[in-house]
Parts: sequence; C-alpha cells; structure tokens
Amino acid sequence: MSKAKSYKSNVKAAIDETASDLYDVGLIDKKTMRHFDGSCLTYVHEFTGEEIKALCEREEVNQSVFALYLNVLSKDSVSQWERGEKHPSGTTLKLLALIEKKGLSPIA
Repeated sequence: MSKAKSYKSNVKAAIDETASDLYDVGLIDKKTMRHFDGSCLTYVHEFTGEEIKALCEREEVNQSVFALYLNVLSKDSVSQWERGEKHPSGTTLKLLALIEKKGLSPIA
C-alpha cells in the first residue's frame, strides 16, 4: 500500500506524476526519481523569534502548550527562541515548518 503524496502545487503534482511514469518504464533512474520526490517535501527555513511568537499566537496556544506539541523540554526553550537567545534546529525546524503551513492539527 503506497502513501498518498501531498504537493505544493498542481505543477509539482504533474511533474512528479510524469517522473513516476518515466521511472516505471525505465527511462529515468532511481537517483533522478529521488530528486523529484525531494522537491515535494515541505521547505524548512530558519525561524525568527517573531515568527515563532506569531505561530503561537495564530494557533492560540501559550509557550507551555506549544513546547508540548514540539516535544521540547519546557516552555523555556520556546521563550528563548522567541527572544532570539537560542534557535530551534533539526526535527523541531521541520515541525515548525509544518505548523506554519498546516497548523497544529497534523501533529496533534
């Protein structure tokens, strides 16, 4: 059973579908197919303190609840990010990008 893909746009969907068909008939290799699949991933960027604070406000949660959604140690981490003292990284950045795009419900 294959997992349904989500695309940034109809153009990306069409490109990926075409690439999949070309891969299926042997006209492109696995490495090229991985390149097309990678282009469908959620873009991850560095978040400023203001952006993180805006996400909390948009989602109507306090720092403690936001920390629980992100599975970070405490609200102090979120507070430090908001003040620019520290910066989220790794998986947390990916979760922030998903929250920015789709809200908290997909990770709840």
